[in-house]
Formats: sequence, C-alpha cells, structure tokens
Amino acid sequence: MQSTNRRHFLASSAAAVALSASSRWSLGQDTAPSKAYKISLAQWSLHKPLFAKEIDNLDFAKVAKERFGIDGVEYVNQFFKDKAKDAKYLEEMKKRTSDLGVTNVLIMIDGEGGLGNSDAAKRTTAVENHYKWVDAAKYLGCHSIRVNAETDKPYEEGSKLAADGLRRLSEYAKPLGINVIVENHGGLSSNGKWLSETIRATGMENCGTLPDFGNFYDYDRYQGVTDLMPLAKAVSAKSYDFDEQGNESKIDFAKMMKIVLDAGYRGWVGIEYEGSRLSPDDGIKATKKLLEKIRDTVAAK
Repeated sequence: MQSTNRRHFLASSAAAVALSASSRWSLGQDTAPSKAYKISLAQWSLHKPLFAKEIDNLDFAKVAKERFGIDGVEYVNQFFKDKAKDAKYLEEMKKRTSDLGVTNVLIMIDGEGGLGNSDAAKRTTAVENHYKWVDAAKYLGCHSIRVNAETDKPYEEGSKLAADGLRRLSEYAKPLGINVIVENHGGLSSNGKWLSETIRATGMENCGTLPDFGNFYDYDRYQGVTDLMPLAKAVSAKSYDFDEQGNESKIDFAKMMKIVLDAGYRGWVGIEYEGSRLSPDDGIKATKKLLEKIRDTVAAK
C-alpha cells in the first residue's frame, strides 16, 4: 500500500467551508426551488455484490451514475478499509467521480472503536483512529463522515462519554470543513432523544446527525426522525420492500419526507436499500422512484 502524510495530500484539496449555526446546510445543500432534495446512493445498498467482489469500490460511482442515474455517492469504509492513507488510491477515486460528474457526499465509518468508551485511553484511540477518515473525506470532497456514538455505559453517563469523543473528533474536523455526523445505528443511538441530547452536548456546530428511517427498534421511527432532523446534515432513506403501488411496505416515506422537509432540510437524501426480496438493483430503483415521486409532488404544490 502506497501511503503519504495525510496533510500532504490534503494540501491539494479545496479550501475548507466555514460552518455556522445559520448555514448548517451549506455543505451539500441544493437551494434550487425546483428541487426539494437531491438523491444520493449509499454504498451499503450494494453490499452483497461488493462483498462478493462483483463490484469494485473504485467502480461504485460509475455504477451509481450509469446503472441508476444517481450523481451523489455515500461510501462505506469497509470497502476500502486499508486505503484511508493511500494517496494514489484516493486520487483515483476522486478522478473517477470527477470524470463522471458525481459528487462524493460522505463516508460511513465503522470498526474504528467506541467514541463513547468508558476507558479514557480506548476512547482517545477511537477518536484518533477516525482522523485518517476525516482527512480522506476532505481530499475526496465529501462534506461529512458518519460515525457511531458507541458507548458501554448507560443513558446519562454514556451520553457524556460519547459527547466527549464526538467533540474531540469534531474539533479535529472543523478546520477542514468536515462534519462529524452520527446515525441512529443501534444501542443508545437508536433512541432519538438520547442521540439529539448527546449531539447538542458536544457544543460543536459541525457535529450533527444522519437520521436513518430504520434502526430505531424500540423507539417510534417517526418520532426518532423528528428528534434528529434539527441537527441533520444528511438523511438516510432506508428501505426494505415495496407494495404493488410502489410504496415502501414498512415505512411511510411520504410521512418521513414531510418530517425531513418541514425541518428545513434541502440536502442529499441517500438511498439505503436493505431488503432481501428484491435484488439490490431493483430495490435501489424502487426507492429512487418513490423518492422522485414524492419530490415531484412537493414541487407541484
């Protein structure tokens, strides 16, 4: 693996975008009145063919654009786990998306340690493990990295620990213009109230949420998205299956997107198909068709 100092390859990237409370949508926002939101593709939607080596990470942007007509992509670090510091590899990723006119939206990060670990040394290691992904996101032109607010302690103490790790990571990311965003992704993070309180406790404007329509489990999904949307810097339109009318059979997408839009969000909405009845391709197409239908309905009003 060819690597380079992360600051070296960051020097060639675009200047950081300043964040403020009044411009929290500045990274990735489409303010054109004709579009209520833009549609991106989360790489996890294709995790089966990716793990099977039927699709290579470097071809993800091409697949999104040419197979699905989608020009925004959301990466998952699992599919290029050893490449975060590989300048040549990242350069190739960036070139391919640029040549296709595809926007690199964000990178979803897993497996780098618990940012809310009660062991101070392990928590610090987890924070520092994420630095390379902040740098990679900056180089690729992403606006955010998605992380997990994982903690081994109960509600109140776990919130304080996770807020500490998230704050420190956000302090590193802020000068680079990168957001640190947390998805409801199991454990306490799947409680919308807990996660929103934890994010606010960081005191960092570049620390926010990535509300996922699924992943709430014992917490009402519509309340959860409502809780998280005031802090959202990206949205994950999780889908599982569809009825004969093309509606998602487990989630009321029209209701969800009303919550999203009522919160003032006008950024990327990422397709994350996670069903098993339809193929990944058909699931992605069905989700895209539904999101476009809702968007057209909104635009017509």
